[in-house]
Amino acid sequence: MSFTNFLETEILDHVFGGNAYTAPGTHYLALYTAAPGETGGGTECSGTSYARQTVAFNVSGNEATNSAAVEYPTAGSNWGTITHVGVFDAASSGNLMAYGTLSASKAVETGDVFRIPAGDLDITLD
Repeated sequence: MSFTNFLETEILDHVFGGNAYTAPGTHYLALYTAAPGETGGGTECSGTSYARQTVAFNVSGNEATNSAAVEYPTAGSNWGTITHVGVFDAASSGNLMAYGTLSASKAVETGDVFRIPAGDLDITLD
């Protein structure tokens, strides 16, 4: 996953500008049907019963990995083909902090449950 311009600016300002950055208490995972980028954008999933889900991370070395499975509610309508995910600092609106492409796209149809197993969502800094 890549950091967005928002998070890059916050980190640089914190580390090199001496201005405090307060990390969000909760992170939320969004699903996308079109790619977001450095400044946000993309097309976040929409459909009956879709909502961003909370995601928690374990950090080890230069990698953060989801510590528990992230499971979305049963789709009440077709959500489209999910191609990307994004980590936000709010359940709605908010700031996109990091984003990435799924290793395999997944069409979510009525009755499907989209799930990311624990340990399958990685954010790495090089």
